[in-house]
Amino acid sequence: MHGNSQRDDNNNAGAQTHARDPFVSGAVVVVTLGNPRDKFWGMILSLAPEGVSLSGIELASFEDLVVMVKDGEPFTPAVVFFPMHRIERVELDLPDGSLPSLSQRFSAKTGLRPAETLGSRLPASTGTIDREESAARAALPKKESA
Repeated sequence: MHGNSQRDDNNNAGAQTHARDPFVSGAVVVVTLGNPRDKFWGMILSLAPEGVSLSGIELASFEDLVVMVKDGEPFTPAVVFFPMHRIERVELDLPDGSLPSLSQRFSAKTGLRPAETLGSRLPASTGTIDREESAARAALPKKESA
């Protein structure tokens, strides 16, 4: 019985760590801003006492984004910094009862994961982008020089 209790304690420790600090880099959130009032949906890049850096979009543009991505149109998320004095609230993008989260709605309509889409064009991931662009260039027909 003691062995099971210790195993449960270890499992709870991981859950408690996540519960204590859910706003980590890569978490998808909705940020409510004041002065001017606005909402932003995106992935946390950095959270510091000075503010939060996100990769995402204004919440009012969410449906337009879904249509663009679904239609295969190019999309580059905004990379923004909001100073702490403008932030009224930061909430994890989670389902609310039977209502799906924005992330779940995005995935259901596009077939893509939001974190991958929002993080796909970040400067930190230039290695991935460079490899994708190199592969795309290699597939293009070669131009003949005159």
